[in-house]
Amino acid sequence: MAKSQETYSKKEKESKKLKKRKEKEEKKLERKANNNKGKSFEEMLAYVDENGNLSSTPPDPKKKKILNLEDIQLGARKEEAVDPADLIRKGNISFFNEEKGYGFIRDEKSQESIFFHVNGLLGPVKEKDKVTFEVEMGQKGLNAIRVALIV
Repeated sequence: MAKSQETYSKKEKESKKLKKRKEKEEKKLERKANNNKGKSFEEMLAYVDENGNLSSTPPDPKKKKILNLEDIQLGARKEEAVDPADLIRKGNISFFNEEKGYGFIRDEKSQESIFFHVNGLLGPVKEKDKVTFEVEMGQKGLNAIRVALIV
C-alpha cells in the first residue's frame, strides 16, 4: 500500500489558500452591498459647521460671521519694536562664586533666578548687591548680561 503524496504542509497551504479566497469573496460582497454609486449628489455632500466639524446638514445662515480682510494675518506676526528701557531689569545677587566666575540674580518682579557669568559683569559685584541687568536666551535658559551695580 502506497502512502498519499500529500504531506501535512501541502494540506496546510491549500487550506490557507481556500481561506484567503473565501475572505476575499466576502469583502467583495460587502463592498457591493455598501457602495455609494446609487446615491444622489445631495446625499454625498458634506458641510463644515462653525466649529470646523463635518456634518450632513448645511450651516445656519444666521450664525454666519462677517470678517474684516485687514484682520486676517498671513505669515509670521511682526514683532513690535521693544523699548530699550523695558529690557533693563533690577534684582539682587543671591549667589556668586568668584573662583568659578558665575552666579545667580533674583529678579525683583518675577522672583525667578537668572544665571550670570563674570564676562557679563560691567563692574565688581558681591552677594546681596542690588544690580541692573538685561536678559538673553542662552543654551540652558535665561542669562543675565550687562550686569551693573546700583549705587
